Amino acid sequence: MGAAAGVLVAGIALPAVGGAGVGLVSAVEDVGLEPRDLAEPPLAQVSVVQDVKGHEIARFYEQYREVVPLDHIADIMKTAIISIEDYRFYEHGPIDIEGTVRALAKNLQSGGVAQGGSSITQQYVKQVLLNAAQTEEEKNKALAPSYARKLNELRYAMGVEEKYSKDEILEKYLNIAYFGAGAYGVEAAAKRFFGVSASELTLSQAATLAGAVQDPNATDPNLGKTSRDRLLKRRNVVLDRMAELNKITKDQAAEAKKARLGYKGTPLPGGCESSTYPYFCVYVRNEILRNPDFGKTAKQRLAFLNRGGLTIRTTIDPTMQAAADKAIRKWVHPSDNPVAAEALVQPGTGAIKAMAASRPYGTRKSRNQMSYNLVADAAHGGGIGFQAGSTFKTFTLLTALKQGMKINDGFSAGAGYTAPDYSTFKNCAGQPIGDPGHTVTNDEGSPGWLTLQTGTWHSVNTFFMELERRVGLCGVVKTAKSLGIHRSDGTALKEFETFTLGINEMDPVTVANAYAAIGARGKYCTPMAISRITDSTGKTTDYRPKCRQALDPEVADAAAHVLSGVLTKGTMAAVGGIGRDAAGKTGTNDDSSSAWFAGFTPDLAGAVSLGDPRGTSKYKLNGVTIGGRYYGSVFGASVPGPIWKDTMMGALRGVPPTDFTPVDAERFGGCGDSCRSVVSVTPPTGDDGPLPGDNTPVTILPN
Repeated sequence: MGAAAGVLVAGIALPAVGGAGVGLVSAVEDVGLEPRDLAEPPLAQVSVVQDVKGHEIARFYEQYREVVPLDHIADIMKTAIISIEDYRFYEHGPIDIEGTVRALAKNLQSGGVAQGGSSITQQYVKQVLLNAAQTEEEKNKALAPSYARKLNELRYAMGVEEKYSKDEILEKYLNIAYFGAGAYGVEAAAKRFFGVSASELTLSQAATLAGAVQDPNATDPNLGKTSRDRLLKRRNVVLDRMAELNKITKDQAAEAKKARLGYKGTPLPGGCESSTYPYFCVYVRNEILRNPDFGKTAKQRLAFLNRGGLTIRTTIDPTMQAAADKAIRKWVHPSDNPVAAEALVQPGTGAIKAMAASRPYGTRKSRNQMSYNLVADAAHGGGIGFQAGSTFKTFTLLTALKQGMKINDGFSAGAGYTAPDYSTFKNCAGQPIGDPGHTVTNDEGSPGWLTLQTGTWHSVNTFFMELERRVGLCGVVKTAKSLGIHRSDGTALKEFETFTLGINEMDPVTVANAYAAIGARGKYCTPMAISRITDSTGKTTDYRPKCRQALDPEVADAAAHVLSGVLTKGTMAAVGGIGRDAAGKTGTNDDSSSAWFAGFTPDLAGAVSLGDPRGTSKYKLNGVTIGGRYYGSVFGASVPGPIWKDTMMGALRGVPPTDFTPVDAERFGGCGDSCRSVVSVTPPTGDDGPLPGDNTPVTILPN
């Protein structure tokens, strides 16, 4: 070792100033050339995203690399790389004296470090230092053509050779080397260049890859004909060298040279644009990048995802996703101006089971593609969302039930509602925000005597404005917030008197998750996309649902009871139910600017939005053709409702139905102390007996 070091140090001697001579350093101790331990950070590896059943759905990476053991690499590949890069690799120590002497002569001629005489071990060291570099300055230092860098590499190389066997070093080198075309490591390169695994490489293919490592940017076949010609020439150099060293015969070399380059350019898997479930993929990516559970800083979280070689098991269910995709395709075309988006969430866990939209996700400039997450909020790659409309009336209903109202309590609602004065409504800061200059009218339902049930079933705006006044605007806002409601754009909720009419822009994941809490008898769970992560060492971390009891279970039961009538007696009656206990609420905004349906069973909840991303105030859903059908005006039950119904029937096929818990009749079944009187009205009769009609007693309540 000492003799080799002496020769090497001589080989990298500094030229004397003015060219009068060369001063040679002849003693090892003068430069401290002793083994040094090399810090070897884990190689950047591909992170694989899986669905709930373990099927791959996406990949994330900073460097596309698949680490493989040496016995998974073809012998001809090992022979080729050793022949061209370090043919005495198994014979010399960390320093190749013969190579160093050659480098000495070249360096003396050029007056600098023109040739390094690097062994494979030294090249591995350089790659480790380059991969560990965090800044451009560190990267430049790792590549600098200086004697100081060369000495450092040698010290580290001596340490590496003491620590590992030759086979281990070769394995590490083949996994870290860059081959061009975005492929890091021999496995990724074999797939990228030729569409095969490293274990299947032929002589010609192995020689091509071995030739590429010297200058992978200059021979990158992805860059065009000139680069491919360079790579072909470089391949032939490798073949000649292998024949010269008697690793192959001259005939074998000649035959291999006849082969075409054979570059396939197999697309690198990964990224959300190529994912089976792109919108969910975007959600998962943003969940990791913003969640402190996955790293204290944004930089750490990005490295965790793109370099960690993770296996990320998610909550997406392929059967339920297929049902959502099919239903949306049936009702809305990708070419339609309005866009439908849907999320499915599991009650009791918050697990996101599907995220679908009528347009494909992508960043290319295409009219039909969406470059942001239509199904989620801005924090998960989404946009501003659409106003949720009457789906927000559910939060007013819940607040009334929380405050002791019964499902048959009611009052008269007029054709219009105007706040008497500014103090009629107060936000949660106690500020009066009523607007006596604005009158709310009804888009659906008729005014008159209405109860919590009938007012909800027919979605009567004026009824809910008065109900919100009675229970308090702030109470409704707090109920909504307790169920995870927040604006899609991340700004504070707008706490105006029309809050109950859904003036806040929302996303399907948030709305579906809020309704899922009702289906779970008031148990709210944070939306969950990731259930398990296994790192590159095999360590597994399970992620549990984060839940809390947001509602009294009996309040949730009563709300489910009322909302179930929407499907059988209310705005969704024409669409119908799904053959099992289900409940929900339609949502239509002013002049059909956007439309929603949100519904749930004890097993699954879903929300569907429909709007024009060009701007709902300008491009309303009136006189439009959607999915090949013309609509004079679109309501929540026109398109979102049928999408939800078809989705739920497909998603829950084969899932045993779970019934709602019956409403507590003693607590919510009557009108209680608020009843003034109950009068049994005798049904009208005709010549042949009672006339058709509702023969139940009429409940008369005070205003």
